[in-house]
Amino acid sequence: MKKIFNEVLMLPDFKKDFKKLEKKYPTLKQDLEVFVSTQLKLSHKLNIENSGIVRISGLSISKPKIYKARKFACKSLKGKGSCSGIRIIYTYFEDDDRIELVEIYFKGDKKNEDRKRILKYYSDEK
Repeated sequence: MKKIFNEVLMLPDFKKDFKKLEKKYPTLKQDLEVFVSTQLKLSHKLNIENSGIVRISGLSISKPKIYKARKFACKSLKGKGSCSGIRIIYTYFEDDDRIELVEIYFKGDKKNEDRKRILKYYSDEK
């Protein structure tokens, strides 16, 4: 597969979240690859407006830009399509062309992103 971004990193907390969810949803690894190669490419490379991805506001962080993906197709959640209820929080560093995956969660288990986690990673960024 052609490399789309210079780098796509899973932060340690994301890896923990991912492992837990992967037990419930065995297609998650493949679904994440599709998500990066389609939705993130459309949004950040082709600048195509995607209502499934929104920038998170109110964090008192100007850089990097932090996003929430509300539409994530998970094949293990049959019949749901992109309305699977799985959310991904990530950052996009435009200058480095790098994606950092911060958090993944199922909306049924947790209502919103972990803002403390986001601030833990990015409050010192300039």
